[in-house]
Amino acid sequence: MIEDRRHFGSLSRRSFLAISAAAPFALASQAHKHIPVGIELYSVRDELAKDLMGTVRAVAKMGYEVVEFFSPYYQWTPEYAKEVRKLLDDLNVKCPSTHNGSNVFTPEGLDKAIELNRILGCKYIVMASAGRVSGLDGWKTVAERLTWASEKLKPLSMRAGFHNHRIEFVAIDGKRPMDVLAENTPKEMSLQLDVGTCLEAGVDPVSWIKANPGRINSIHCKEWSSAEGVGYKALLGEGDAKWKDIFAAAESVGGVEFYLIEQEGSRFSSLETAERCLATWKKLRA
Repeated sequence: MIEDRRHFGSLSRRSFLAISAAAPFALASQAHKHIPVGIELYSVRDELAKDLMGTVRAVAKMGYEVVEFFSPYYQWTPEYAKEVRKLLDDLNVKCPSTHNGSNVFTPEGLDKAIELNRILGCKYIVMASAGRVSGLDGWKTVAERLTWASEKLKPLSMRAGFHNHRIEFVAIDGKRPMDVLAENTPKEMSLQLDVGTCLEAGVDPVSWIKANPGRINSIHCKEWSSAEGVGYKALLGEGDAKWKDIFAAAESVGGVEFYLIEQEGSRFSSLETAERCLATWKKLRA
C-alpha cells in the first residue's frame, strides 16, 4: 500500500510538472488568439466616393480582413450589393456589420437593410446614430426600437447593434443614455464600442467593457488625444487609449469578434493613414 501511494504521488508530481510546463504555452496561445482586424470605410470615405471597388481592393491588399460599410450603402440595389459581395469573396474579405441611420430601424427601413446585409453576409445591423433624441424618455424609445429590431433579426441569425458617440456617455438628469440603452435592450443587442468617443466623454473603455460582458462584439479602434488641438487627429497609438488593456478586456470579457480601425482625419492621406494604423495595430497586438 505504501509503495502504491508513492507511485501515485510520483505520477501526480509528473503530471503537475507537465501541466505547469504547458501552461505558459496555453496562455500564450490565448494571448495570440486570432481576431480579424478590419476597417470602418468611413476612414477612407474620400477614396470610396471616387472608386468603391478600387478602395476595397486597396485596403484588402494592405491586410485588412474585414470591412464595414456605412450609411450610403443603404442606397445600393440588390444587384450592386451582389457585385460588392463577389469582390469581397474574391479578396477573402468579410463584411460582418454595417453602419446605419435611425431611418433603417423602422418597419419600412429594416426589410431593405436585411436584404442588403444578407447579400453582403453581415451578422450585425448597427444603428450608427439615433438622430435627435430628447431626454431619457427619448432614449428609452430608442431602446424600444432596438429591441424590436433585435426580435425581428433573431430568427435570421442576425443581430441589431448600437454604436456609441460622445453624447451617449454624457449624463442627462444623472443618467447616461448608454446605460439606458444597455439596461433596456436584450443581451443579444450588440454594443459596438467606439473607443475614441468614449475617451472624449471621460469614460474608461475597459470599465465599460467589463460592465457589459458578452455585448462588446466589435470595437472601433479610434484614437483620441487630450493634447490641445489634437483630438481625433491622433493616429492609432498616439493618443490616450490604453490599447493593450482594452484588447485584454474585450477578449476575456467583452466577447469581441472583430476589430475595426477608424480614423476621422490625420496629417496623412486617408489610404496612408489606414496603412499606418494597421501596422501599429499589429504591433500593439503582438
